[in-house]
Amino acid sequence: MDTIGLIAYSAATAGIILTVVQFWMKTMIPLRFIGIVTNVLFLIYSGLAFVWPTFVLNCIVLPLNAWRLHEMRELIRKTQAASKTDFDMSALAPFMTDRTVKARETVFSKGEDADAMYLVVAGRLHLPETQIEFGPGAMVGELGLLAPGRTRTQSLVAIEDTEVRVLPYERFEELYFQNPQFGLAFLKLTSQRLFQNIARLEQELADRTKEVHRLRGAQPA
Repeated sequence: MDTIGLIAYSAATAGIILTVVQFWMKTMIPLRFIGIVTNVLFLIYSGLAFVWPTFVLNCIVLPLNAWRLHEMRELIRKTQAASKTDFDMSALAPFMTDRTVKARETVFSKGEDADAMYLVVAGRLHLPETQIEFGPGAMVGELGLLAPGRTRTQSLVAIEDTEVRVLPYERFEELYFQNPQFGLAFLKLTSQRLFQNIARLEQELADRTKEVHRLRGAQPA
């Protein structure tokens, strides 16, 4: 066997071994990395051995693996940065689907099963029960993932024609289990938001209590 044949044979053997290894991997980033290495090895083999179908296939798959690896690493980076700044929920966009909601259309109703979260791209949504509005860049519906029984505690209605991106909870769970770093960072972020909401409600209650006391004190005896 000449040198070129030996290199091709070695690359093919290593590629087969790494392909088997991929089936044992549980997290996505190492799997994508091994996939890239495997693609390179098969490109070497097929190029030297003139196996063009395999060469073309790996030319297609290699950039796909590289792009998905970039997406996952970028998602983790942005999520980890959320502990210091507001998390840019658009980092989840590659994993979401687009949806148009017409004015006055109900996205979900109170008591329904919760199955997805929504990122507002354009337009406005609001929660009728609390009169809270959500504009572009806002994420809504993510707390249903953590709610007991996964049921909606409020309704969500479009004020005007609105563009949203939808992330099903099943897709989020895939990201969570495939990328432990992302899952942990997102849980920390969600906890921070819950505590911020509690603090805001406590402040509003304190302000209203002060206002009630002021009005009572202003009443004539």
